[in-house]
Amino acid sequence: MALEPDLLLDRRRLKRQLAFWRTTLVLGVVVGLAVIFGGPGPAASVLGGQHVARLTLAGTISEDRRTLRLLERAARDDDMRALLVMINSPGGSVAGGEAFHAAIARVRAAGKPVVAIMGGTAASAGYMVALPAHRIFARESTLTGSIGVLLQSFNAAELLESLGVRPESITSGPLKDQPSPFRPLTEEGRAALSAVVEDMQSQFVAMVAAGRDMPEAQVRAVADGRVMTGRQAMALGLLDAIGGEAEARVWLAEQHEVPRDLRVRDLDPRGTAERALSSMSDAFWGGAARLLRAEGVFPWQISLR
Repeated sequence: MALEPDLLLDRRRLKRQLAFWRTTLVLGVVVGLAVIFGGPGPAASVLGGQHVARLTLAGTISEDRRTLRLLERAARDDDMRALLVMINSPGGSVAGGEAFHAAIARVRAAGKPVVAIMGGTAASAGYMVALPAHRIFARESTLTGSIGVLLQSFNAAELLESLGVRPESITSGPLKDQPSPFRPLTEEGRAALSAVVEDMQSQFVAMVAAGRDMPEAQVRAVADGRVMTGRQAMALGLLDAIGGEAEARVWLAEQHEVPRDLRVRDLDPRGTAERALSSMSDAFWGGAARLLRAEGVFPWQISLR
C-alpha cells in the first residue's frame, strides 16, 4: 500500500532533521574530545581565536584557586586581547582580595589591557580587586569604597555566667585565646589585634595609593571604612569613569585598538572536560527540544488524562 504524499513528505522532513542533529552531536563529540586530549592543536584553534576575556567576581571574595589558575593562563594567552573584570561583591577576606589583586596585576604586567567594571556593589575587597586595572568604571549608584579592615568577635561571658556555665581555657600564652567569646579582651590582647588590623589596613592603603597614583595621606583621608556611591568615588579619584561594559569596550577600542565587536569569552573555572561535556549536552538537548517543537510535540502538552 503506497504512502499518502503528505505522510511521505513528513517522514522525509523528519529524517533530514534527525540526520542533522546526529551530525551535530558527532561533531560536538569529536571537537570536545580533541579539546580535552589534543591540547593547543588545530581542533583547539576552532574554539580559540582572538577574544576579550571576561572574569566575573560576585559574592564574597575568597582565594579561589581554580579561578586564579585561569587568570594565570590568561596572562600567557596570546589570543586574549584584553580582560574585563566584572565585580559585584560586598567584600571578602583580605587574603582573597590580595590573591586576586596580584593575579590581575600579573595579567596587566603581561601587556594585556585590563578594565574593571563595578556592578551594584564593589566594596572593600570588591574595590581592592579593581585596583590593578588600567581603567575602572562604575555606575553612579554603585556602592563602593569601604577601604578598611574589620575583625569581629563577641563576648558571651555574662550570658554563660547567668546559665551557670564557666568555661576554662588552657593556653600556651596569654594571647592565644584572644579574641575569645568566653571572656573580654585584655588590654594586651586588644593592642595585639589592633596591630594586626592596622598592618592589614596599611597594605590596603598602599594598594590604593599605587593603583590610583595617589599620595598615601590622601588615601588615608577616605580610608575610614566609609562606603560611597560611584559618583562620589569618582570625585575622590577612586575610579575613572561612569559606565558599564559597553563604555569599557568603547574605551578599549579607542585606547588599545581592541575591536568593539571582538567576541567575549567568559573565564570559566570549570575544567575543560566539564565544559566540553556541558556544551555537548546543551547542544544535544537543545536540538532535541527544537525537533520536538517542529513536530508539534511539547512537554507541557503531555497529561495523564
